Amino acid sequence: MKETGTDPGRHALFLTNTLSGRKQRFQPRDPNRVTLYVCGPTVYNYAHLGNARSAVVFDLLYRVLRQKYSRVLYARNFTDVDDKINAEAARTGQSIRVLTDRFIDAYRSDMKALGLLTPDFEPRVTDHIPDIISIISRLIDRGHAYVAEGHVLFHVPSFGQYGVLSGRKQEDLMGSGRVEIAPFKHNPADFVLWKPSSPDLPGWESLWGRGRPGWHIECSAMTENRLGLPIDLHGGGQDLIFPHHENEIAQSVSARDGAEYCKFWVHNGFVTVEGRKMSKSLDNVVLVHDLLKEAEGEAIRLALLSAHYRQPLDWSTELLEQCRRTLERLHRLLSDTDHLSQENITEGSSEPGIVARELYDDLNTPAALKALFGTARSLRHAVSHSERVQLRIELLAGLRLLGLFKENKLTSFQSVLGAFISDMLERRTEARDKRDFAEADRIRELLQTYGVTLEDTLQGTQWHIKAHNVKF
Repeated sequence: MKETGTDPGRHALFLTNTLSGRKQRFQPRDPNRVTLYVCGPTVYNYAHLGNARSAVVFDLLYRVLRQKYSRVLYARNFTDVDDKINAEAARTGQSIRVLTDRFIDAYRSDMKALGLLTPDFEPRVTDHIPDIISIISRLIDRGHAYVAEGHVLFHVPSFGQYGVLSGRKQEDLMGSGRVEIAPFKHNPADFVLWKPSSPDLPGWESLWGRGRPGWHIECSAMTENRLGLPIDLHGGGQDLIFPHHENEIAQSVSARDGAEYCKFWVHNGFVTVEGRKMSKSLDNVVLVHDLLKEAEGEAIRLALLSAHYRQPLDWSTELLEQCRRTLERLHRLLSDTDHLSQENITEGSSEPGIVARELYDDLNTPAALKALFGTARSLRHAVSHSERVQLRIELLAGLRLLGLFKENKLTSFQSVLGAFISDMLERRTEARDKRDFAEADRIRELLQTYGVTLEDTLQGTQWHIKAHNVKF
């Protein structure tokens, strides 16, 4: 049952909150409007496995949230103004807009192949320059930022909570190797909000001269514009905790006179390739665009979900091949049971599916996959039609929640699920005729477990089920 402001009972969602350093029950400010922001790619090349892992992890979180809550707003940005973009445009002789448009299209195509749902918002930095300028002006007015040699910088000592996310103290920052030294800074830890642009670089007019935004300010502006503040959840890769997300908190809280920016911060672990860090210098950067020529997106997605999201994921050709074979067996099992009849199903439960229950525990994908494979084994050995229909529905529901269920399988799913629903609706009608409303409610809750919504009308009971934003 989706939460609508009441206590959800024992099937709550728990996530590891980087801000507190522990696993906590997730409780949104408004259960009828849950907000999630995730840092997206800088678009000057194809997405690599690190980009893809973050995207897949937070796509899974989005799916879990949508199962629990009636309305979830998800924003994932594109950084389309950046020094790396400028350098690549100069190297290739392309305009910056042509370059970024090309790789935004490629990213969307690759992520769709990995089974990602489209976020509600996909803001581009260049569409939010006025919002960025507005926040910078507020920071200057409140004494948290200053102008120096055409730059605007955030003054870190002005924010007493700096380090709340990463645990770093201001006096330790200089040894981190992540702080840029510049002679015009009032403090070595201060970071750039706005920097001047030469005529050959993209730039926008501002009170401080023609320039472009620094890296960190962009997400503060897009989050506030698209989702409103405060937000419930902010996600990204582990490498973004410091300095990006630390700086994001500092500037967003300071611009709003100390008001909270985000309650929950969730970060996924790194990807290594056969035991080594993925880097250009080692020539082992794996691009999703290239992988998709070798394997289906579902197999790549399964491999990316095979380790717990907070743990490192070691990528190998053996892992991908194992996942490819696993999916083949699951899909073959589903295909072999397409002939199931419309025989009645007598048992049921209003509990969440077993895959969902494992995912509610900090997106525990290893446990969820173990439960999924257990259902597959039970289906393989089931004898009665009734048991096989229900196990098949449970298996499909788990695959769909994990994003491992292809669109072209919806037709066969509808036929089997339709038989199940028809039988349940007939039983519910009989129960209501007998005024056995407890049994009628039990059947409604059972169908909701599989994502089926009932609507009692004068013309009879109508039903629909949502899968990948498609109703049937």
